[in-house]
Amino acid sequence: MVDWSTLGCGRYGHTTYAPDEPELRQQLSAAVADGEAWRCLRCGAFVAGPPDASGPAADAPVVPRGTEIRSKLILRLFALERFVRVLIFSAASYLLWRFRGSRISIERAFNRDLPLIRGMFRELGFNIDHSKLVGLVRHALTLSGQTITLLAIGATAYAAIELVEAIGLWQARRWGEYFAFVATSLGLPLEVYDLTQKVTWLALLLLAINLALVLYLAITKRLFGIRGGGRAYRARLREQSVLEEAVVAASPASARPAPDPDLDGTADEETPAPAQRRPGGS
Repeated sequence: MVDWSTLGCGRYGHTTYAPDEPELRQQLSAAVADGEAWRCLRCGAFVAGPPDASGPAADAPVVPRGTEIRSKLILRLFALERFVRVLIFSAASYLLWRFRGSRISIERAFNRDLPLIRGMFRELGFNIDHSKLVGLVRHALTLSGQTITLLAIGATAYAAIELVEAIGLWQARRWGEYFAFVATSLGLPLEVYDLTQKVTWLALLLLAINLALVLYLAITKRLFGIRGGGRAYRARLREQSVLEEAVVAASPASARPAPDPDLDGTADEETPAPAQRRPGGS
């Protein structure tokens, strides 16, 4: 099984924190030959040297662990696909705006050079009169300036929406997950309708990606109250926290509250790895 916490520390480095509370400091620190060591909030290993930061336990950084690191990687893959869409539609928007301003000159050049181009391809054995590209250019030249403007505005707006989605997913922000869920869900009916008109591999692929993103966000991030909602999601993060393990270890066993079945989620989620033994301990 992949230890995502260890992989995360290998990529980003360890994160240590010294809480002001004496009981917690005792749980998160250890004496070593070279001085002191502090427990990493991500992988749980003791790291020799002074802590990265200190302060009240309530101000400790929230460090993703285990499946949260894997989830962040998956969201970044979706974000990369969104960035590709941003580039494509930004380029389309730019070309449409340029085309709107130079449509007359482009049409003249196209009509002037088309016979020459047709003759060149005919020498090679191709008839470009039936080419989809030539047909597309001819159709574009028949569009009115108002239609081209609307297409350019639509491409610009779509690129902006995809950019917000990409940034929110890349940073794994809660608002970004909600935004991506809503924006992608609103587009699904249009994609399904498009498939009823014509089925293409590209349309099927885009539908599969968007559907996978919506389901992944809804199930793993518990959006809109699914699987206990944000309350259950935050409780799960607390349960995985090294600092929370220290709080439980510093408290009497009888004082530990019983788990709330409403916050427990489902049994298919990865259980946090047990805390590592402190150096020099029994």
